[in-house]
Amino acid sequence: MEILKDLWYFLKERKKFWLAPMIFILLLLGILIVFGGSSALAPFIYTLF
Repeated sequence: MEILKDLWYFLKERKKFWLAPMIFILLLLGILIVFGGSSALAPFIYTLF
């Protein structure tokens, strides 16, 4: 969680709030790939792509 806190401080200090949605989407895709690869829902998730 330390890296998320550092990332938030970077975005806040440098006024780069436009990066936040991109980072959020990348995190969601990463979580989807990790959980989708090892579950019974994998065939349904892969049809989305």
